[in-house]
Amino acid sequence: MNLNAPLAERLRPKTLADYVSQTHLIGEGGALSQHIKQGLIPSMIFWGPPGTGKTTLANIIATESGRPFYTLSAINSGVKDIREVIEKAKQSGGLFTTKNPILFIDEIHRFSKSQQDSLLQAVEKGWITLIGATTENPSFEVISALLSRCQVYILNAFDKTDLETLLNRAIQSDEYISKKNITLKETTALLRLSGGDARKLLNIFELLVNSYDTEEIIINDDEVLERIQNNTVRYDKTGEQHYDIISAFIKSIRGSDPNGAVYWLARMIEGGEDVKFIARRLLISASEDIGNANPTALVIANNTFQAVSTIGNPESRIILSQCATYLACSPKSNAAYMAIGKAQQLVKQTGDLSVPLSIRNAPTKLMKELGYGDDYKYAHNFENNFAEQEFLPKEIKNETLYEPGNNTRENAQREFLKKRWKDKYNY
Repeated sequence: MNLNAPLAERLRPKTLADYVSQTHLIGEGGALSQHIKQGLIPSMIFWGPPGTGKTTLANIIATESGRPFYTLSAINSGVKDIREVIEKAKQSGGLFTTKNPILFIDEIHRFSKSQQDSLLQAVEKGWITLIGATTENPSFEVISALLSRCQVYILNAFDKTDLETLLNRAIQSDEYISKKNITLKETTALLRLSGGDARKLLNIFELLVNSYDTEEIIINDDEVLERIQNNTVRYDKTGEQHYDIISAFIKSIRGSDPNGAVYWLARMIEGGEDVKFIARRLLISASEDIGNANPTALVIANNTFQAVSTIGNPESRIILSQCATYLACSPKSNAAYMAIGKAQQLVKQTGDLSVPLSIRNAPTKLMKELGYGDDYKYAHNFENNFAEQEFLPKEIKNETLYEPGNNTRENAQREFLKKRWKDKYNY
């Protein structure tokens, strides 16, 4: 074993039995378990945060299904590289085998449309089984023609149990670390610094262990924070601080601090972050954190996404800065966000309640005879384009899901609703 390799690499599992987490995919009855057992591997996209085992799982699938394995990184591969690998895969696959080679593409979301197009025929003809890995939503970043030919599997951030299992495995089985007398008294700080990223956790743990000059090491939260927290790596667009920085960026906007917002924006830009990723997060924030307090925020954020998608770097930084500072300076409301959360929770609790007959569609004579659409009041036929009637199922008719925020625009909405609905919306 190469002791110069990072701890995360030294502990990389080689079999499914050693693989930690993602039991919804590879546990008993998991979505991938039967495919792997039978050797019938579909083309697929692994979507999940950094350090959740996407690359490792692809390697294990290739090994346990006995298939040739080729790998490309979207960061430094072009169409020429893709075609060369596909040609090699076609030759290694042979004419009379069902075990076609696996082509693993890391960070497939960074491939351009033309690069993704170059994969289509190979996937469709079965020359390769494609496994792509991405930290971004494939619905946005993978072309529809390729996405339709792949299964999408979501990998989750590791939970506390998974991460502690990895730490104990390192202490017990790593050739270097197992020689030291390590007592793991507390893990909270280590787990928090890892952010659910197994690779980051193990590499921080190795850095921590190497900071001691004694063989006996007692690890507690204070020691971790003192030795590690001020020594974290700079922004890494491949994942190490990807989620920490975007979190700080959005929280600065939510907290109405344009200085914080533009600083964290600069950190991402200087780190080479994808401008479309930043613009998508601004879109979400415009609705989640501002919403109806300033509906124009969503329009500006959407225009920002369209603009940076067209313009690219380096000019996109100006547009992103304009949008970020605008959102930070906007009045805030999470009323729409809270409303849909309450509504979804209510649906889970109450199930599929019947639509009231009065607001059902009645396209056929039988439906009309059954009372579909009876007593429906067409709002435009009434004064002020409003007629009081019930739109919720009778079982939940008294529920209030949307509560306008306390700001100029939503206060006006509140007054509008109170005038229209004298009993129902009695805020």
